[in-house]
Amino acid sequence: QVQLVESGGGLVQPGASLRLSCAASGLTFSKSAVGWFRQAPKKAREFVSTISWSGSKIYYGDFVQGRFTISRDSANNTVYLQMDSLKPEDTALYYCAAYVGSAVEYLSGSYYDPDKYEYWGQGTQVTVSS
Repeated sequence: QVQLVESGGGLVQPGASLRLSCAASGLTFSKSAVGWFRQAPKKAREFVSTISWSGSKIYYGDFVQGRFTISRDSANNTVYLQMDSLKPEDTALYYCAAYVGSAVEYLSGSYYDPDKYEYWGQGTQVTVSS
């Protein structure tokens, strides 16, 4: 049984940093691409970032603008999302998800589509407020 568990969320002030973690069991992350998505109240789920199987391909949503960094630790089967210069509009529930489908489709843009990810965590809340 595949399980993804996010952690690291919290309440921070604007300009602060957080590092989110996504730990997997029942799935070796090196055999999947991993993405981060977020969802604010009354809004659609939004693509944040993804890292490919090997880690050689990394993509970010346009709103990131250099503030976030995704990385993976294969030894610990964990993917991280370092978030710096946080803004109030970053407030959302953040999810990690595993993509185990076609690598060709992934690299052609499927990484952007939450429906293409097969496994999801329960989310970790990030609140940015003064």
